[in-house]
Amino acid sequence: MKLFSALVCVVLTAQEVFAHYRFLGINGSGDYQQYDNYYSNGPVTNVASSDIACNLGAIARTTGTLTVAAGSTATFNVPNGISHPGPLLWYMAKAPGSVNGWNPSGNVWFKIAQTGATFSGGAMSWPSSGLSTVSVRIPSSISAGEYLLRVEHIAVHGVQVVSKGFYLIVVYSNYVLRFLHIANSLGAQFYISCAQLKVTGGGSASPSPLVAFPGAYKATDPGILINIYYPVPTSYTPPGPAVWSG
Repeated sequence: MKLFSALVCVVLTAQEVFAHYRFLGINGSGDYQQYDNYYSNGPVTNVASSDIACNLGAIARTTGTLTVAAGSTATFNVPNGISHPGPLLWYMAKAPGSVNGWNPSGNVWFKIAQTGATFSGGAMSWPSSGLSTVSVRIPSSISAGEYLLRVEHIAVHGVQVVSKGFYLIVVYSNYVLRFLHIANSLGAQFYISCAQLKVTGGGSASPSPLVAFPGAYKATDPGILINIYYPVPTSYTPPGPAVWSG
């Protein structure tokens, strides 16, 4: 019975610890991430969850706000490197006032950059794979103010079907049965972090289109529900809205 319980623990935890990664720090500075659990390297797996905005838990907090100039570059560290294939996407959302503790609900996000797949000789490659730092240029024409900067890598290595989940029977030493629902076991994995920025300079442009998280993605979007192995795709479009040109 103890052996069975140990095997159950392995099943439940193996997916959480193997080959995961996270985005830490920005521009080599201090703590500017918005959510307490950004140190977790576990992915979000449900696009309909509020976690899809800025990582697991989605509880806003007050922390530092990094001042950057419009048109400058923002860089996150990826301590373990990006270890799965998939696209890298960047979004921003402007807070109505202070970004400290702000929850970005509704259509407030606009996409500023993305890196998808490349194709050569019948092979599909991902330029973001293996990166230990990721960078993006803050649009030079956005208005001054406080923003969230959202970095997201979507791991598509295990995506072939949208899983509705399954039930795992756990038997305790006192012979009490418990049924655990394991959801989204075969879906895409979303690795996300948000940083709080105060943008200076800039212009007066109005970014568009604006989307919401959750809401911008569906689990069946072609850029999310994709088999990258066979037959090898010949094209790829990342999910979400078009990149705002700025």
